Amino acid sequence: MNPSPDPTVLSGFSRRSFFRYAAGASIAAGMPILTEAHLAMASIPIKFADPNKGIHIDANENPLGPSEAARKAIVDVVPRGGRYLMNLEQDLAETFAKQEGLSADNIRVYAGSSEPLHYTVLAFTSKDKPLVIADPGYEAPMWAASAIGAPVLKVPLADPQGAATHDIKAMVAAASNPGVIYICNPNNPTGTCTPRADLESAVATAPRGSVLLIDEAYIHLCDQPRSLDFVKEGKDVIVLRTFSKLYGLAGIRMGFAIGRPDLLEKLDTFGRNMLPITAMVAAKASLDEADLVPARKKIIAGTRTETIAWLKSNGYAVTPSESNCFMVDTKRPGKQVQAALAAKEMFVGRIWPAWPTQLRITVGTSSEMMAFRKAFTEVMSNSTAGMEMPSLHGGRFGKGQYTFWS
Repeated sequence: MNPSPDPTVLSGFSRRSFFRYAAGASIAAGMPILTEAHLAMASIPIKFADPNKGIHIDANENPLGPSEAARKAIVDVVPRGGRYLMNLEQDLAETFAKQEGLSADNIRVYAGSSEPLHYTVLAFTSKDKPLVIADPGYEAPMWAASAIGAPVLKVPLADPQGAATHDIKAMVAAASNPGVIYICNPNNPTGTCTPRADLESAVATAPRGSVLLIDEAYIHLCDQPRSLDFVKEGKDVIVLRTFSKLYGLAGIRMGFAIGRPDLLEKLDTFGRNMLPITAMVAAKASLDEADLVPARKKIIAGTRTETIAWLKSNGYAVTPSESNCFMVDTKRPGKQVQAALAAKEMFVGRIWPAWPTQLRITVGTSSEMMAFRKAFTEVMSNSTAGMEMPSLHGGRFGKGQYTFWS
């Protein structure tokens, strides 16, 4: 009979790191870990803020939910819910490592990818080392930076009326000493992919001492090459993965941070809680399903393509998304259109200040998107005096410029 595994080895946590963890955890304890769900709910007019009502295509969730194998794994492990089953974390990390040609030392397992996102910003930015981020882009890193007084440099997307991708050259040049350069690929909210050549350029030219944080929450939905090879090459790169999107485990919570062991040790400073055994077995079962990613990618892409084609046929500009969300230009104040849709119990994504006439739309089921078409047509057919305004899609900032966020 094999002896019980050493829990300090399984968790990547040692006695020597305890006091460093205690100090870091005190910083993290005063800062909320914001997720896409928090940001989506905060944008809904308060009188409509009931997640059980209406159609929600506002939080980039996957309405397909967990796969059948993941559901079975959850049910099967429930009778053991009185145990911590700490070996499941190591099993999950080793499964992913083997599939990707990595070492388990390159992986940290978290309840989603929001925690390591925040912890990376806390660990590597400071008052003297800013965060560089695309605009529009996922906002959560900015909240983490603000918690410690780190400056935030927002760089407009390149070719905003076309490809709408990260302006890598401008992002790298935005600061001489950035702590973190954050790239969400595909980007949230535009759904656009940053080409591999641009990522290679970022890795090669980023200022010395900075960390490139590549958020691959939506990577399974696009055809661009992944970024894990940068980790294999020992670059100053941390890659985030989550099971919340294509795998449909948003409410179950499971994700990874992938990087060099010495970089991940900086994240360990902020600690990790025990992980739910249901999430760990569901994630492993999802990884073991070889056909799951291509099958779901095809379903989501088909619904996205049909919806975008319909919007374009009706004269609306849409970002060239390869993800489960996209931006549509209403040519009206986005908040007013969002509120009008909410009144019909059709909840769409929030508005980014840089693109005030644009709405983010999550790709739901085929029936949900048909309902969206109906509600959108009704709202947009009501031409209210004073609502019409020119699109500010990318027009607020010149290419290569950036602004401070506070």
